[in-house]
Amino acid sequence: MTLQANSETYTFQAKAAQILDLMANSLYSNKDIFLRELISNSSDAIDRLRFERYSHPESAGGEQDDAPQIRVTFDKDAGTITIADNGIGMSRQEAMNNIGTIAHSGTAEFIRTLTGDQLRDAELIGQFGVGFYSAFIVAERVVLTSRRAGLPASDGVRWSSDGKGEYTLEAVERADRGTTIVLELRDGEDELLNEHRLRSIIHRYSDHISQPIVMEQDEAPVNQASALWARPQSELSEQDYHSYYRHLTNDFSDPLAHLHTKVEGRYEYTILLYIPSRAPHNLWAPQARDGIRLHIRRVFILEDSGQLLPSYLRFVRGVVDSADLPLNVSREILQGSQAVGHIRSSAVKRVLKLLKGLADNQPDKYAEFWTQFGGVLKQGVCDDPPHREDITELLRFISTRSGTQDADVSLSDYVARMKEGQDKIYYLLAPSPAAAAASPHLEEFRTKGIEVLLLGEAVDSFVVSGPLREYRGKQLQSIAQGPPDFGDLTDDAEKQAADQASSDYAALLGRLKAHLAGKAWDVRVTSRLTTSPACIVTDGTETDFTAVQRLRGSGLPNQPILEINPGHALVERLNRGQDDPRLPVWAHVLFDQAVLATGARIEEPAAFVTRLNDLLTSLTADASA
Repeated sequence: MTLQANSETYTFQAKAAQILDLMANSLYSNKDIFLRELISNSSDAIDRLRFERYSHPESAGGEQDDAPQIRVTFDKDAGTITIADNGIGMSRQEAMNNIGTIAHSGTAEFIRTLTGDQLRDAELIGQFGVGFYSAFIVAERVVLTSRRAGLPASDGVRWSSDGKGEYTLEAVERADRGTTIVLELRDGEDELLNEHRLRSIIHRYSDHISQPIVMEQDEAPVNQASALWARPQSELSEQDYHSYYRHLTNDFSDPLAHLHTKVEGRYEYTILLYIPSRAPHNLWAPQARDGIRLHIRRVFILEDSGQLLPSYLRFVRGVVDSADLPLNVSREILQGSQAVGHIRSSAVKRVLKLLKGLADNQPDKYAEFWTQFGGVLKQGVCDDPPHREDITELLRFISTRSGTQDADVSLSDYVARMKEGQDKIYYLLAPSPAAAAASPHLEEFRTKGIEVLLLGEAVDSFVVSGPLREYRGKQLQSIAQGPPDFGDLTDDAEKQAADQASSDYAALLGRLKAHLAGKAWDVRVTSRLTTSPACIVTDGTETDFTAVQRLRGSGLPNQPILEINPGHALVERLNRGQDDPRLPVWAHVLFDQAVLATGARIEEPAAFVTRLNDLLTSLTADASA
């Protein structure tokens, strides 16, 4: 830091310097977004001032309550564009914190995204909270002058930088609260010094900012200057909704769907909610809640932290505007508010109805939705009992009947295709759908033409082992849990063959169980296998195999059961040669192979390799003898 009079020069934080360099040298595909970002910042500053005046009136310091306004002007001779607002403004410390430093958790990911691909760039700037820096896309120098509401005129601050690693702060006199940003444009950016050009950018990106945006040449607002959600639906086009979505979310992709409704009655509120077409970067961040903005009588109050929509709908974006909450409402008041409970219940029902409409009438769009957000929506089966039935109808799975690797099977589809005599919905949990599709547990089900749901997401084990035990009277049954149960699909001949195999292999089962003492809880013959010699299953009373893997990370349940295929040549050979001194080795190799086939890990991989090599060596010697 260098100090001259009341001027101090600082070095940018490392991440900020990287972003400045990217802004200045890499982002050219959509330069216009700099104005969108700076106007959005001005709008937020005005919203924060209005909120602070309601919640902490003493902080306004008795200043005149001027009509909120954002002013955009340009000076051809000086080569500058100016964006000014009469919002809350910044103190000196806030200027340092908000501009000189980036503390946003997604900044590193933002940098990787930009540097990795030249550049889907502008779509990500606002999304990652670095919008102010977009000024350096077009400016060689930026000068910001501000004073926070409630502070004396002498406490103004001027921030300036050329974006090359340092910024300067100095104390200035500023009579009015708010912020003024002057962009000294780079060579070659003169085409921006044009009223029509600036107006077109404002119309395209900022038309639905609720504060008036004016230009010096015309005092009439350039934008609509009204809250879009408060306007009648009959006045709004699809483009209006999409434009507002882009302003709200900084997402350049159109949303998949939206709902807009005004509710009147015991409580009065307006809802405008969007289903995005792609997941945000922080969808799986534990505390990421930036989807719904709560307004009270059009005054922005706060971002939802879970009171307005549950966690499993955290992908929804939009606005809720209530007329029945106090303007100084806090998060604690929200938690106990009957009005908020009513709004939440209504919003959840409407979002689920919107998704149901997509699923029924626009399956291609719903498939896009499920690819992006299906894993999140599944959480609602566990978390939201009152809406569990509605959510269950929205679930999609990959199955052995799926034509692609995409989840395209509903439970309703599955039940409609069930074979005559089938009384259960069968599923298989695995580390991934690909692992499930290759599992030996599926062999007999494929032979009999019985459809099996292939569940490969972490949340699946919690869904099917907890709240989703049945659907339309059909029990959900894991094919890797308990003895194989094909119900009425097993004929008398198959039952007799199974009984005979149990009798014929009883002695071998006893020997294998003895050799695997401490590893396998039981060994039994099975009819579920057709081509594999053995598989691992869990006891019927124990949590499903893959659920245990994910919960404990140990790879095996407490009581693993080895099932052997009496029709496999290797198992038949072992049964004929039970006195073979290599039988203990075969027992351990069969068990470890079956463990590996489930995607779990074996306890002693080196011992497994040694046993396998010994068997191969001895078999080779037998063949050459």
